[in-house]
Amino acid sequence: MSGPLRLRVHEGLDQIPAADWDALRPDDNPFLAHAFLAGLERQGCIQPELGWQPWHLGAYRGETLVGALPCYLKGNSHGEFVFDWSWAEAYARYGLDYYPKLLAGVPYSPVTGPRLLARDETVAQALLLQLRSECARRRFSSAHVNFVDSVQAPWFDSEHWLERNDWQFHWHNAGYRDFDDFLAALLPKKRKNLRQERAKVAAQEVELLTLHGDELSDEDWRFVHTCYSATFEEKGNYPALTEGFLRHLGQTMPRSLVVFMARRRGQRLAMALCLRSSSTLYGRYWGSLEEVPGLHFETCYYQGIEYCLREGLSRFEPGAQGQHKIARGFLPQRTRSFHYIQRENFRSAIRTALQAERDDLQRWGEQLQLQSPFAAAVAQLSA
Repeated sequence: MSGPLRLRVHEGLDQIPAADWDALRPDDNPFLAHAFLAGLERQGCIQPELGWQPWHLGAYRGETLVGALPCYLKGNSHGEFVFDWSWAEAYARYGLDYYPKLLAGVPYSPVTGPRLLARDETVAQALLLQLRSECARRRFSSAHVNFVDSVQAPWFDSEHWLERNDWQFHWHNAGYRDFDDFLAALLPKKRKNLRQERAKVAAQEVELLTLHGDELSDEDWRFVHTCYSATFEEKGNYPALTEGFLRHLGQTMPRSLVVFMARRRGQRLAMALCLRSSSTLYGRYWGSLEEVPGLHFETCYYQGIEYCLREGLSRFEPGAQGQHKIARGFLPQRTRSFHYIQRENFRSAIRTALQAERDDLQRWGEQLQLQSPFAAAVAQLSA
């Protein structure tokens, strides 16, 4: 398709037809679905009072949408999982406003994936240039593109965009036949520990159910949201996702939503809420009404691994942080985010700080690799 490229800001995703948006998705990552992102806005999860204001970019040739970027005007740094509070403090020390800033990513979701919905790099570069132009034109401090996948990472030039890394812990399916086959790949001590953790849950007469979005009852939905809210409030965080949003996912993306429900004698005890694509399970939220030894690991990790094995999924990403996941078969995976700082003096200072941070992160990653629970990895390191 030929013709000049026209860029436009959309202050609500419903301004873009769902079919046009979804046609640009390069894969079936559920977090980029129009239903997911528009649902956040419709169900009250995205609002200025929470620090989120829709600022989506669309690229058009004529009336045809040829590129898009899920983007938000941020009044704080909550719900991003790439922490830049120290950058905001540095701005404040100089009497400058760090907020508002622009954030391209998926709210409340530290999930790697494509961010630039564009079929060619020319359109992608136009979207990135527009982000920078919006900062200059509207005097925003910065623009951030979080959790970029390895395919799109090379599209960010190092002159303007500062790369920031971190580690998450992911499980990969090495062709295991079943859970016992997975356990057989672990070191004997790690294998024993996992079996003991699962045995503790079984000894408590806990039953685990796998439910998709179209299989939850009204009572199940209420329980899921109650558990989610309780976990966030317990940690001093605001539970931004409404029950209406979770039900919306169950209605619009029923087979992409997976809940592992723990019950005892018919009474609900705990749940782990996940989303899935055709290749990957994404662990998102957990909550429990009772402390049961081993139940967190069973519900959040082992049930997810078994689900991947049954469904033929290749990867399980259980969420941010959590070095304890390594012992349970989740290995370190580098994440990437890119940051444009409008003021050159701050950009230079942050660039220097990020280089030191990357060096530290690399050393930490090397130490994490030594903690692998897999017998083959340990044998290779010892060779």
